[in-house]
Amino acid sequence: MLSRLITHCLFSFYVLCGLPVAAQEIQNADKLEPAVFASKLEPSGSQLLDVRTAKEFRSGYIQHALQADWLNAKEFGERTAYLDKSKPVMVYCASGGRSSEAAAALRTAGFQVVELAGGLNRWKKEGHPVKGAADIKQLTDAEFQAMIKSNEVVLVDFGAEWCPPCRKMEPVLDKFLQQSASTVRLVKIDGGIHVNLMKSMNVSSLPHFFMYRNGKKVWEKQGLVSLEEFQAVLADIVGPTRK
Repeated sequence: MLSRLITHCLFSFYVLCGLPVAAQEIQNADKLEPAVFASKLEPSGSQLLDVRTAKEFRSGYIQHALQADWLNAKEFGERTAYLDKSKPVMVYCASGGRSSEAAAALRTAGFQVVELAGGLNRWKKEGHPVKGAADIKQLTDAEFQAMIKSNEVVLVDFGAEWCPPCRKMEPVLDKFLQQSASTVRLVKIDGGIHVNLMKSMNVSSLPHFFMYRNGKKVWEKQGLVSLEEFQAVLADIVGPTRK
């Protein structure tokens, strides 16, 4: 009980305070390419840890993986307290950010940790198997083209619930769409699921935005976009946005 409490406090402290030592360990982390990572997995008994949310885990995971949400300090501390420090822990998330932070905390707690470079997104892109995702249909290029064929301006948002900058964009998108509801239609693409479409459109990081008109791309940007930039782009396409 005392050990679990100490572990819980340790992970909570890292999450809330962000110790400098964690950043240093993240930089020096052992990351394996998907093919090498796969070769290190044992058929049974592997300490394979998925640090994404439960919802993300249900959408598809690497076989035999355990799940502990890194963004939930209590859950993460409680679940990782049962791991065996005498065996390596193989960690992954969606794209590598959260797993690097989690790996740093685990190393400080005394675990041997190996990370999956590029996370589950890269794992899937390179053709490695995923369990539990059979019922999730990948959006095809043809289906996507049908979605963007419109006289309206179509704003495509490649994002994900687990992506911090994507969450930061939500209030900006909400305000922009309120101002331009009669002109702009939003199409949201979950980058954690529709990886085939991401690959075909050369989307490598989230968020990533596109604007289309009559099925033709008229604008594209990766990363954060201000309300003013959205307004300026729309004004170039159809005229000033009414406020």
